[in-house]
Amino acid sequence: MMFKNAVRMLTVGAALAVPVAMVPAAQAQISVGISVGFAPPALPVYAQPPLPSPGYIWTPGYWGYGDAGYYWVPGVWVQPPSAGLLWTPGYWGFEGGYYGWHRGYWGPHIGYYGGINYGFGYVGVGFEGGYWNHGSFFYNHAYSNFGGVHVTNVYEHNVVINNTVVNRASFNGPGGYQAHATAQEMAAANEHHVEPTGMQQQHFQAAAQDRSQLASVNHGRPATMAAASPAAYHQVAQQHMQSQPISAQDRTAGKSYNPNNREANQDQRISNGLRSGQMTSGEAARADRTQSNIDQQVHNDRAANGGTLTGQEKQQINGEQNKASQQIYNEKHNGNTITPNQVDNREANQQARTAQGLRSGQMTSGEAARTNANQAGVAQGVHNERTANGGALTGQQKQQANRAENRNSRQINNEKHNNEKMPKAK
Repeated sequence: MMFKNAVRMLTVGAALAVPVAMVPAAQAQISVGISVGFAPPALPVYAQPPLPSPGYIWTPGYWGYGDAGYYWVPGVWVQPPSAGLLWTPGYWGFEGGYYGWHRGYWGPHIGYYGGINYGFGYVGVGFEGGYWNHGSFFYNHAYSNFGGVHVTNVYEHNVVINNTVVNRASFNGPGGYQAHATAQEMAAANEHHVEPTGMQQQHFQAAAQDRSQLASVNHGRPATMAAASPAAYHQVAQQHMQSQPISAQDRTAGKSYNPNNREANQDQRISNGLRSGQMTSGEAARADRTQSNIDQQVHNDRAANGGTLTGQEKQQINGEQNKASQQIYNEKHNGNTITPNQVDNREANQQARTAQGLRSGQMTSGEAARTNANQAGVAQGVHNERTANGGALTGQQKQQANRAENRNSRQINNEKHNNEKMPKAK
């Protein structure tokens, strides 16, 4: 997808590089400043720095989007605008074929943030990190790192989801979190909200200008994942900006960066072919086997090279994907068509889930290799039985195919939620 089609502005005046509230604060929770045609990377695993002093509130890190693509805004302790206010994090939500950014805000209650488990008290609904009581903030020790700071107002309460985030997805939508706003979150949406503080906005801006925070540079592992305060990170970001500023080449590369995008596109094309009837199960089986082999090769090469591919390996993989792309095109345009039924649609759904897992970073190439190999086996079995029965499946064969797809569905779910994520480099 070309960049001009991948990003669109939905709110006049919203800045690409700084996803902060640029609209009236009361509407901040529902405003979408920008939208992107592909998902943000998975959330990195990081440790929370110690609390700088009592009165600070933790705000989680997230992937922003600017003129050089996705970049990581470090999690940070910040002082709220006034006592009694809590931070509702921003989130990416998938709608209408795009991932839209919903800005964070301060308010008396926590609102909807896509059900995303950002960790450290932001478990997907509400905030377990602490609460206000008569102008003082009480910290939940289970979600707060005090370091050597003496904190008087402390309690401890753990919930089912703790600081170890199992699902690393950083967005709401297919392949990510599926949560909908609760009644309490809907009520919070109608409250008066306050925009991010000046220190927060400087923090956002510093991250957008820090080359080491770009996903296309760090491949999902930002140089600075969290900071004790906006001022502490600002010093680091300034050093990075002076030593290695973001170049025009970085901006070009970042706009279309997605390490597993080519693999995901091929899986999506197979899904589309099955759903439209342009590809039979036999043709999908051949395409799946090809993709499984390529995925496995990418995985093996990365494993051998510490998570990266050499230039020669990239060229080789690209050549093989070009051949696979031509194969898919030929299979879809060879005149062999079918009328899709429930079995074909189920196969298509599984392919689409694998594609989404690759795009979101929840599935590695090795995991995609396994799911594609399994899908090839199911599709080939369906093809063989249809051939033996004059193009149809018996009721028993449909049940058998459905059971096989159920197993594959569980496998895909396990691969996407096993805490393995997209490797370091393409």
